[in-house]
Amino acid sequence: MISKQELLNASILIVDDQPSNVLLLEEMLRSAGYTNTTQTTNPYEVYELHNKNSYDLILLDLQMPGLDGFQVMEALKDIETDAYLPVLVITAQPGHKLQALRAGAKDFVSKPFDLVEVQTRIHNMLEVRLLYRKLEDYNKVLEQTVLERTAELRESEARFRRLTELSSDWYWEQDEKGHFTKIFGPVLEMLGIRVDDALTKTRDDHGAHWNEAEREILEANLAARRPFLDFVYSRTNPDGSRQYLMVSGEPMFDHSSRFIGYRGIGKDVTDTMRSSSE
Repeated sequence: MISKQELLNASILIVDDQPSNVLLLEEMLRSAGYTNTTQTTNPYEVYELHNKNSYDLILLDLQMPGLDGFQVMEALKDIETDAYLPVLVITAQPGHKLQALRAGAKDFVSKPFDLVEVQTRIHNMLEVRLLYRKLEDYNKVLEQTVLERTAELRESEARFRRLTELSSDWYWEQDEKGHFTKIFGPVLEMLGIRVDDALTKTRDDHGAHWNEAEREILEANLAARRPFLDFVYSRTNPDGSRQYLMVSGEPMFDHSSRFIGYRGIGKDVTDTMRSSSE
């Protein structure tokens, strides 16, 4: 909402080649409590004045020598690039009203002035204009907040990635079909996996024999989309040696709670397992 004080403090420019009309409108605004008014009888000054002061409302006479109100509005479009011209036109020609609205004016008042009508239309236009500006400011704040949150998220992801790289041998992600989509570290070499077609197709290539019972438990966790922590499973390599791998993972979901895959970390714990068994 716009407060009464915000309305009365709004900046208003009066443009009319007749000094008497300027004085009348200025006195009317002053008596209504408006505190921030500027006036000019020279239409050639309007562009620079608005470019410098960005008025909340321009009361613009249409019939002026040299540069009429239509030409002034056309020039102001270079400043108001969002196509919102805060212009209330003043005209004694009924036929000009529709033309003025098509040219970008937001409202009009007729000469001779009905002061109550003028005050009402000024109040309504200012209220809309100030609400429009509040919306612009809110959108700018929102955009800045989104940029800041995005930067924070990227920094957080970078910290997470560095942490996982330090605390594990590899970081991995899979899609909902179980295909690897992201891999950091020597996971493929450790698992004996060759990846074709940009990480979308995999096959065991080294002839190792996995412990089937352990693999079934791991695959059951994946199929049920359960998180798992420090799960150890093993395999027998072609040279007869035993290799132990420890992996942790969690399911990933999108904003609509649709399952989109897994991510996790893993490491080779063969040396640790051998030491504990000795």
